[in-house]
Amino acid sequence: MERRRQLAQLGSATGVYKTLVKYLVGVPQVLLDFIRQINDDDGPMEEQRERYGPPLYSLTKMVMAIRVFLSLLWDRYDTFKLSRDQMNLLSEAAIVYTSEFERFVTFISDVFANSPFFISADTAGILGSRDNEEYKEIIVQAGRTYELSLMVESENSYIAWDFSLMQGKISMDIGFSVEYISASGEKTLMLPYRRYEADQGNFSTLMAGNYKLIWDNSYSTFFKKTLRYKVDCIPPVVEPEPLN
Repeated sequence: MERRRQLAQLGSATGVYKTLVKYLVGVPQVLLDFIRQINDDDGPMEEQRERYGPPLYSLTKMVMAIRVFLSLLWDRYDTFKLSRDQMNLLSEAAIVYTSEFERFVTFISDVFANSPFFISADTAGILGSRDNEEYKEIIVQAGRTYELSLMVESENSYIAWDFSLMQGKISMDIGFSVEYISASGEKTLMLPYRRYEADQGNFSTLMAGNYKLIWDNSYSTFFKKTLRYKVDCIPPVVEPEPLN
């Protein structure tokens, strides 16, 4: 319960700490929602107990009844002997329990293997982005680039981003890079140019100042790109001074 309480606190994190957990550690939103609700009366653990607990409880009662019967039989072995019908009934009960328990374990394994909180972080990030109001959308026309300026006030801050392309049936990519613009206007490439369909990442800035995140669609002749993105600037974490 203590571990579940700590998980619930992690899922309820807000502000800079939540951004650090989500972007720097790579925890998807679907998992944060899951652990935030883990102790709720109608949360994920209670739902699993209500849905799959009764069959397991029935099997547990059955095997306990078999064990009690065998214990009593062992204690009275010298004075009481089982008839053939009783032996057949005991054997059949053990066979039924074994087969039903194996069936339950196979079933519950499939349930948890296909549960939404066991999908990959990339898939969870893409699914979660569709309903997240913090995301913004921009159409990058063919032959154009889209630039997002970001002012960083403290060195060793983190710039974190999460973006994907909304393309329907046609899967295409877009170029992405990050530049630093000095006070004199000189540009320094901080993140090499690559082409992505989606990406979630971050880097630590070496200098305070103006940065540009650039999505490049200049190589495309016909296709515009619908870009869905979110960008955060995370200041460096300041460790508290030790108490005297």
